[in-house]
Amino acid sequence: MTQSNFTRRAFALGAIASTGALAACGNGVGSSGARTIDARVNSTLAQMYREFPNTRILAEKSNGMLVMPLVTEAGLGLGGAYGRGALLVGNTPVDYYSVTKASGGLQIGAQQYAHVLFFMTDEALGDFRSAPGWAAGANVEYVISDRGDSVNADTTTALSPVLAVVFARAGLRVGATLEGSKYTRIIP
Repeated sequence: MTQSNFTRRAFALGAIASTGALAACGNGVGSSGARTIDARVNSTLAQMYREFPNTRILAEKSNGMLVMPLVTEAGLGLGGAYGRGALLVGNTPVDYYSVTKASGGLQIGAQQYAHVLFFMTDEALGDFRSAPGWAAGANVEYVISDRGDSVNADTTTALSPVLAVVFARAGLRVGATLEGSKYTRIIP
């Protein structure tokens, strides 16, 4: 076995182990399914609207929202993240999703956070729903800064078809980014 194959295999096994360990951190794994996710989604939206009132405008203008109430991210060399949430169209849950992320490099620590993706166009929502697994990348525009300031929704809606709000951060890890996160439809 070459060094390259060993390194890739070690990375993959570490990422799988990290993601499995994260699943046990209160992300709804082994929960009572859709009811638990729905309750967490409602609580997360209430907190977001209270802390960032301008997000109500985004919600009203969006074609759909993916609400991830609790994402747990941890890393020690190899890292991963896991969480579960619901896609709302109007105020109705239409599908349930998990988010996973694997990373490698110089990292240490753990954090938990919530995030909401606002799909501002029919096309963006349709692409998300029809994809077997949708990966967040540079096409996501963040509308809440690290200081917690809210960006004017009228300005932001013209910038990107997918907007993200990341909030309620807790833990000892710097930054919460959605790049490289993969969203997959699940049956809770």
